[in-house]
Amino acid sequence: MIMKKIGSVEFSILGPEMIRKMSAIEIKTPETYDKDGYPMEGGLMDAHLGVINPGIRCKTCGQGMRNCPGHFGHIELERPVVHSEFGRKLELLMNTTCKDCGNILLPEEQIKKLQEEAKGKVVDKTKKIMIKTKTVKKCPHCSAPAHKTTLDKPTNFFYNKERIYPTQIREWVEKIPEEHLRILGYDTTRIKPEWFIMTSLQVPPITIRPSITLDNGIKSEDDLTHKLVDIIRINQRLKDNIEAGAPQLIIEDLWDLLQYHVTTYFDNNTAGVPPAKHRSGRPLRTIIQRLKGKKGRFRYNLTGKRVNHAARTIIVPDPYIDLSELGIPEEAAKELTVPEFVTEWNLETVKKIVEKSDRPVYIIRPNGTRRKVTEENKEEIVKEIDIGYRIERNLKDGDIVLFNRQPSLHRMSMMAHTARIMPGKVFRMNPIVCPPYNADFDGDEMNCHVPQTEEGKAEAKKLMLARDQIISPRFGAPVIAPKEDGVSGAFALTMPQTEFTKETAMQLMYEIGVTELPKPDRGKKYSGKLIFSQILPKDLNLEYESYTSKIFKQAGMKPEDGKIIEQYMNKVKIVNGNIESGVIDSASLSEGKGVLVDTIAREYDSIVLEQFYHDLNRLTGYILTEKGMTASLAEYDVSNNIETLKNKVINETMKKAEELVESYKKGTMEIIPGRTIQESFEQYMMRISAEAKDKVEKAIMQEKLQYVTGEEAVLNTIAMILSKSRGSTTNLMNIAGFWGQASVREGRPKKGFKKRLITSNERADEGLLAGGFITNNFLDGMTAKQYFYHSMGGRQGEVDTGVSTKVSGYLYRRLANSLKDIVSAPDGTVRTASNSLIQYQYGEDGVFPKNTNKGKSVDVLEEYKKMKAKKN
Repeated sequence: MIMKKIGSVEFSILGPEMIRKMSAIEIKTPETYDKDGYPMEGGLMDAHLGVINPGIRCKTCGQGMRNCPGHFGHIELERPVVHSEFGRKLELLMNTTCKDCGNILLPEEQIKKLQEEAKGKVVDKTKKIMIKTKTVKKCPHCSAPAHKTTLDKPTNFFYNKERIYPTQIREWVEKIPEEHLRILGYDTTRIKPEWFIMTSLQVPPITIRPSITLDNGIKSEDDLTHKLVDIIRINQRLKDNIEAGAPQLIIEDLWDLLQYHVTTYFDNNTAGVPPAKHRSGRPLRTIIQRLKGKKGRFRYNLTGKRVNHAARTIIVPDPYIDLSELGIPEEAAKELTVPEFVTEWNLETVKKIVEKSDRPVYIIRPNGTRRKVTEENKEEIVKEIDIGYRIERNLKDGDIVLFNRQPSLHRMSMMAHTARIMPGKVFRMNPIVCPPYNADFDGDEMNCHVPQTEEGKAEAKKLMLARDQIISPRFGAPVIAPKEDGVSGAFALTMPQTEFTKETAMQLMYEIGVTELPKPDRGKKYSGKLIFSQILPKDLNLEYESYTSKIFKQAGMKPEDGKIIEQYMNKVKIVNGNIESGVIDSASLSEGKGVLVDTIAREYDSIVLEQFYHDLNRLTGYILTEKGMTASLAEYDVSNNIETLKNKVINETMKKAEELVESYKKGTMEIIPGRTIQESFEQYMMRISAEAKDKVEKAIMQEKLQYVTGEEAVLNTIAMILSKSRGSTTNLMNIAGFWGQASVREGRPKKGFKKRLITSNERADEGLLAGGFITNNFLDGMTAKQYFYHSMGGRQGEVDTGVSTKVSGYLYRRLANSLKDIVSAPDGTVRTASNSLIQYQYGEDGVFPKNTNKGKSVDVLEEYKKMKAKKN
């Protein structure tokens, strides 16, 4: 077989001679079918154009419905019309050439200079010529006056402000010499500008515009056929009027109508042209609409394909399966098949699979023929199977599968998991593995694909297994990490007050597979820290600050305020896999910043971290179920002291704001460097309201910490805020304190009515309350005015969500399409598909972000510590 490589692909436009040569028949009548339902001779459904009905043969190739590819026809237009997609090209040609002689409006020496620059090649110098010919008043070749041509888009041309018709334009561009066209970018062997003025129109084969027969027997025609019917009818009317000697005005009107139908036949969404519609009012889908956009031929029919060996259903969480496992419904597993090659080592196993299978499996012989295994032929096939055969067996536990969630925006949107066949009709996945897929359990559907080759299975296992994707290739930190319940549970387990009896400790140890009970560390009781320590690697040593400790500091607490407070504020210290102090919260476990997760992921095998997650899920699941985590409005009730403080802070802030407004109006206010007086004023207003909020927030947090600092700790939403499993101190402030300044685009809301935000404000009032300051909280409820302010801030979020998703999705699509052929070459450079050089070294430093530590390719201090430890 001779292999050939495509050198290049050229796109062109068809000339009238080529259209006639390609045509099987000239279409003259708008009728499609006669009374008996047979295609009309010379009509748009003529059998010369192909066949779509069984029993009829094509009159061009003689083939039946299955084998006839379809053939083009053509319509001879009574008057030429402009091809709407090339209006701008014609305008440029007419503005650079002479109407009388067709030469470029430049002196001969300048034209020769441009030809010398082109070196005999076809080069587009239109822009250069356009700039030089702009000021030319008469032709240097024939001295004819040179007037400006304007295009009233898409197809109406005006020469010296007078309408110029397609026949005149065609005569004009025909005069342009071939050597002049070459420097205007036209290769006349392939394309001639007069072809932009069409004298004959191609009629596509029936196969791309088939009729549909409705239930009542009436035939419904394709949108393209409807459009072609309009063109033929107007063409016929134009012919009749010309032959009858109708007035020029009527002929011009019909000519414009023909132009309109041809324009909308190519593109029914042309700017400045009303779209052609059905009787129902639906716009017709014509040629460009069929190709363009998401529902067009390319994106909808050609690039997106449905595939075999795949299943799709809803996902549900299952914290008891491993990170790399995927719970697959029995129903799907019985349909999905995996090819198994028969060798001398697995011959007997394969025979057993065939004997025991209760679902159809297939055997594939060495010659490629397939045979379905049924109850009747089982025994016969078992005897036939030999080395060299293949069987397609049903999916079983341990098989490698690919799991994907759309939209697939980065490489971790598709990862490999091992199958675990489970009852039900849904996929089950560990909630820890949600972040890379951006999945949640509110009805998300996901896809499972079964690799069909040994290479595919090996690549999936070695390159794509979920547990090997813990570190993100985007920011070089953990992306697969516990969220919400996992963090809350770990916090509840390691709180200073958490302790268990021997019986409960044994139950917990059993959950994580520990069979030998360690010595109790609190008399006869076991602390939660001791239980948690059992799931850590035994040689792990770490010290870092917890998020809880930071919150205590922000609230103004000190270690000397009490023994339990001191234990919360201590650093997390792990010595040889034992937690000696501190609490485990989001600083240890969260996505991106979790020190504990990051360390285990980097310094141990991925199986160690998977086991850690497995055990953590069991411990947190048990403790949250047994201890319970409550949420109540009572948690947000504040004492009278807080109410007094709140009122005092709001009054002080109001006074400060009044003084600020006064100094702003007088012009004595200090201006922030680099800002205008107006911008500085707005910044100061935002600042004083933020300061007020901070004071009250600190006091509320101090009061609320009593829930976790008492002898009996309470697991509620305060504990969630403290561990940062969900929510923040700001949420607490908004519910129990006051909302503060409504913010739009990180400033006070400005756009409303003239010189005021809402109608109930006085004009030109720049004060705190008039600018969107809210003194109430969610628990007390807001006044109507405050509710309006709050809605202004809320609207920004809503609009951003809708708009940014759409815009960023489209931008990402454009970017991905432009970058998809860029590869990292074996020599370390980054190149395009055509081998053009993009970078001398990947990322300019040759470092893959996944192998960095939060972007640092080498942590010098850490490496020095390791070296020192080795020496010691």
